[in-house]
Amino acid sequence: MDLTGNVALITGGTRGIGLAIARALHAHGARLLLTGRSEEGGRSALARLGGGPDIAFRAADATVRADAERAVDEAVERYGHLDVVVNNVGGATAFATVADITDEVWHETLSLNLDSALHTTRRALAHLLPQRSGRIVNIASVEGRDPDPGLCAYAAAKHALIGFTRVLAKEVGAYGVTANCVCPGPVETDWFTEQGPRAAEVLGTDYPGLVQHFTDRTATGRLTRPDEVAAAVLLLASRAGAGITGACLAVDGGMTA
Repeated sequence: MDLTGNVALITGGTRGIGLAIARALHAHGARLLLTGRSEEGGRSALARLGGGPDIAFRAADATVRADAERAVDEAVERYGHLDVVVNNVGGATAFATVADITDEVWHETLSLNLDSALHTTRRALAHLLPQRSGRIVNIASVEGRDPDPGLCAYAAAKHALIGFTRVLAKEVGAYGVTANCVCPGPVETDWFTEQGPRAAEVLGTDYPGLVQHFTDRTATGRLTRPDEVAAAVLLLASRAGAGITGACLAVDGGMTA
């Protein structure tokens, strides 16, 4: 799956799953522009990826239209074209039941997971459609297929992202552009470790209980690793994935089997 000559934009590419995706795509020859909100996080990611002229970072908030569009334009200006877009920005901004969730949390979560993908994708299509080629990969979640209590906003957002991706695939397929989702299960990242105790509280358990709750639902008996998610993205971003579009590829250890 050679990506030599390809340019990839990865939103939220400085840590966790995003960083693993960056590492995989760069290892197979892609030139990268990573985005994230933190300048410090960006510098750290570049250092961890080894630096060099083929990896760049731009501080951007993908939920802000101007930031998202500028990141797309910078990728094209820096490298001359754009081939792959990975919409990795997302997450649960809070954990709450339908009865308890606030309007603020609801709208913030939808914006983080949906507005970010819309702003980036819409701008990217201005470049991908005329060149009649491209790959768009949206990072959804197992919660978009088999949701847990206490994650109403996040689950709603990921369900919507899957629907968005399927519509997009039908709209752009004739132009040589594919659009797919990857739906990870719970992944061993620093974010999961940081936010896990809050999710556990909503579910009425502790952090070890939360991990057990998820692993008991898998066929593998463990959480998913970031590099396993990255491998799926690599396939969808490559020439080998040209025949796959409108798909939702589960990387969840069999949770949704």
